[in-house]
Amino acid sequence: MKRFRKVYVEISNLCNLRCSFCPGTKRQNRAMTGEEFAFLLPKLRDWTDFLYFHVMGEPLCHPKLERFLEMAGESGFKVILTTNGTLLPKKQEMLLSSPALHKVNISLHAFEANDLSMPFEEYLRGCFDFGKAAKGKKLITYRLWNAGGLDEKNREILDAMHLAFPGSWVQVRKGTRIADRVYLEHGDKFDWPDLNAPEGGEKVFCYGLKDQIGVLCDGTVIPCCLDHEGDIALGNLFRQELGEILDSQRAKAMYEGFCRGQATEELCRKCGYARRFGK
Repeated sequence: MKRFRKVYVEISNLCNLRCSFCPGTKRQNRAMTGEEFAFLLPKLRDWTDFLYFHVMGEPLCHPKLERFLEMAGESGFKVILTTNGTLLPKKQEMLLSSPALHKVNISLHAFEANDLSMPFEEYLRGCFDFGKAAKGKKLITYRLWNAGGLDEKNREILDAMHLAFPGSWVQVRKGTRIADRVYLEHGDKFDWPDLNAPEGGEKVFCYGLKDQIGVLCDGTVIPCCLDHEGDIALGNLFRQELGEILDSQRAKAMYEGFCRGQATEELCRKCGYARRFGK
């Protein structure tokens, strides 16, 4: 088995929305070039089979997304995308024809977290039409990770979803199967890690460095997909090999700490998502 179940590759930190639940980033706006992406692929090949095109940014905004999918597939990777769903109608044909694309996560809570000019019904229709067209071809997960936050439209969303997917809905381990290879997930709104937030304690469970790492669009390696500012910069994959980065004192201390259920880094002690596992 490869060491990591998944590696997050932020192909761009640019987004077409400003969701109220997303902290965004103060980093310089940047989109990974084709040359940079090609340089990373062999460096990651021995470590994982799955690339998630996500940390910050909307991957469907990247002008070279189709080529990046082709390159990832040619290198033997399967790709997972996380999207706010607004661009799915424009990208549907390209995405569904990509052999490398394995799964698409669609954050339906994005609509209520923005002041969109697009009508709500049009937004849902685009998201649900994509799921119906992909049924049986790709894994599709609709996310409503907004319990305790902006969730007033959830009832409307679920009613529209029942009309779009009228078959039997079946409860499964992580959510609800609403059609063949199409799922719905519910989750609580969580607080992103922030160095200015109050500490939540040293006792933390995390998958960072255990089954995942992230690579920001400038090549910075981070321990997990929530380090949106690169506060825990472990190294840079454009200049170093991943083995060297993971063998650093800082990375090893983090990994050993997580194995004990302890957070050695300040940012990890201020992570609202990690606290979900202690409930």
